[in-house]
Amino acid sequence: MSDPVLSLTDATLALDGNAGRVEILHGITLDVQSGESVGLVGPSGSGKSSLLMLMGGLEQATSGHVTALGQDLTAMDEDQLARFRRDTMGIVFQSFHLIPTMTALENVATPLELAGHRDAFDRALEELKTVGLEARADHYPSQMSGGEQQRVALARASAPRPKILLADEPTGNLDEANGAAIIEMLFGLRDRHGSTLVLVTHAPELAQRCDRVVRLRDGRIDGGDMA
Repeated sequence: MSDPVLSLTDATLALDGNAGRVEILHGITLDVQSGESVGLVGPSGSGKSSLLMLMGGLEQATSGHVTALGQDLTAMDEDQLARFRRDTMGIVFQSFHLIPTMTALENVATPLELAGHRDAFDRALEELKTVGLEARADHYPSQMSGGEQQRVALARASAPRPKILLADEPTGNLDEANGAAIIEMLFGLRDRHGSTLVLVTHAPELAQRCDRVVRLRDGRIDGGDMA
């Protein structure tokens, strides 16, 4: 078997808060292979989103190791991590995180421009077409529904054709119809770009679409993972 795209070895995460140090993740060991789709599930507070943040280098492991595409994320500083994410990852959040003063087209083009692509706006428009929002290219987030904003966020994440696609509750703020549409688009984009997909979800229908489900409880992988 080839080397995993994502690999965590005995990774822990502890954060300092007002009430003192909080242990969030305990000894997580997990490999994700190229092209695999993995669903992270478990009760609220089980550490699902924190684990996704470790995979994306948005949180640094307190101990242990996290590697992505053979690179040790625990050895990188913030600038190195930002460049690595820009070049290799697409991240979709539950709350969209669109830039309110930018149009849909500008939001999608931004990561491409930062990566130095001269055809950033052409590629951004192509991604908006893929998610059915070509007609909304000049609209601002405040002029779009929640489902449309999440489709823009998906287009923005997939426009750089990332090797790794991370999604944190991508259907969590949407109604059933829009959630179903986002699921189809998410897996469609994964297939189109050949990305490795890891997602956090409470939605059984979304988890069932994944190749593998990893269950977390109290910051630990609960009984291994399931096919």
